[in-house]
This record gives sequence, structure tokens and C-alpha cells, in this order.
Amino acid sequence: MPVIKAQDLIKTLQPGDVLTLVATDPGTLQDIPSWTRVHGHSLELAAEQNDEYHFRIIVR
Repeated sequence: MPVIKAQDLIKTLQPGDVLTLVATDPGTLQDIPSWTRVHGHSLELAAEQNDEYHFRIIVR
């Protein structure tokens, strides 16, 4: 579900905008980096902190 939500949000953003995503699903550590690579966005941060997974994506 986090990838789908990110995809929906990115549709409302402009190139250069930054999307910050926090998830609790450990699968996002693989899913979000793969998704950003496939769609040409830049992943600036992927980190685990206190059972949460934090991502910072730059829209391209």
C-alpha cells in the first residue's frame, strides 16, 4: 500500500518537489527503492528508525 500511496501523491507534485514517506511495512525497504528507480525518481533517503521506515524521494 505505501507504494500505491506514494504513486498517487507524486502525480500531484512537480519535478524537483520532495515527497517524504514514513511506513511501518518492512517490505518498503525493497519496494520503494525499486519503484523510484523504475519511475526515474531519486531516492535521497531510505532509513529504518524505531520500527518505521523513512524515505525522501525527489520527483523527476
